[in-house]
Amino acid sequence: MEHKFLIHDPKDSVGVAVADISAGETVKGVAMEDHSMVVEIKALNDVPLGHKIALKDFETGQPVIKYGVQIGLTRQPIAKGEHVHTHNIKSARW
Repeated sequence: MEHKFLIHDPKDSVGVAVADISAGETVKGVAMEDHSMVVEIKALNDVPLGHKIALKDFETGQPVIKYGVQIGLTRQPIAKGEHVHTHNIKSARW
């Protein structure tokens, strides 16, 4: 597999792992829409299949965008390449 994460929308600030990603691994992600956008990131943490990887650096309180919509706010600073999940974001749903 050439890519390890997908970017669902060009506005997304996170990618979704389509395979387990190991800390220290440099991985490629592609845009779902047409595979024209290819992003390469060094993973700072393990990112399990189906979880999110940060595509950019975040400050506390910034919106997290997935599928082109805000899914939550950061609870703490998150660096590009970090695992993004409930431990460092607050859901926009509740």
